[in-house]
Amino acid sequence: MIHREFGGALFGHVLRQTGNDRQWAEDVVQETLVRAWRNADRLDREPGMLRAWLYTVARRIVIDGRRSHSARPREVDVAPLALVPVPDRSEQSLSAMVVADALQGLRAEHREALEETYLRDRTVNEAASVLGVPPGTVKSRVFYALRALRRVLREGE
Repeated sequence: MIHREFGGALFGHVLRQTGNDRQWAEDVVQETLVRAWRNADRLDREPGMLRAWLYTVARRIVIDGRRSHSARPREVDVAPLALVPVPDRSEQSLSAMVVADALQGLRAEHREALEETYLRDRTVNEAASVLGVPPGTVKSRVFYALRALRRVLREGE
């Protein structure tokens, strides 16, 4: 009944308040009518009073909508994002997995020497100090570890 009697005029009023945004206006009218239905037992049935109540509620919903729009970032169309190139890092990830598997196949002392020199960026002398071995041993282990890695990685090609 309320929708039939006041819906058209209410929609026109709200449409102007929303800057002719039809979807927003429809949402506001719907929310206004839902609130009227929830408060039906408390509403004054006199048409002039009911109309004033509906317009007031709708105006407040529009004001709340404007406030919430200004409080959050503006929505953007995602269509242009489909055109943005996304770098394909799958080859990099695959390479990292292959190298990690190859490292696991090394003897422990060779892997430790590579970890200290290459991954932790230590000098041969620093790595030797950390590992508790002479610098020449670190050089030798790194040499043999790299040779073993090359062999394993060539086999995987």
